[in-house]
Amino acid sequence: MKRKQSEQPEQPPSARKDPDQWKTGDESMTGPQASYLHTLAQEAGEPVDDSLTKAEASKKIDELQEKTGRGRDH
Repeated sequence: MKRKQSEQPEQPPSARKDPDQWKTGDESMTGPQASYLHTLAQEAGEPVDDSLTKAEASKKIDELQEKTGRGRDH
């Protein structure tokens, strides 16, 4: 199966940079982060803090993916 041109190859987990090290991690979370975070939180039955930074949102998304089983490689 060919990959769409717009898709990026997956990086191994070790290649992901720690959100605490992001240069823009203290900025407000992005629209896509907020949308996905709300989806995951709804599935997990958890509230969402809309004032999260990019880095905090990334960590919360990882946490909720683990809790809901979303985002895992099968």
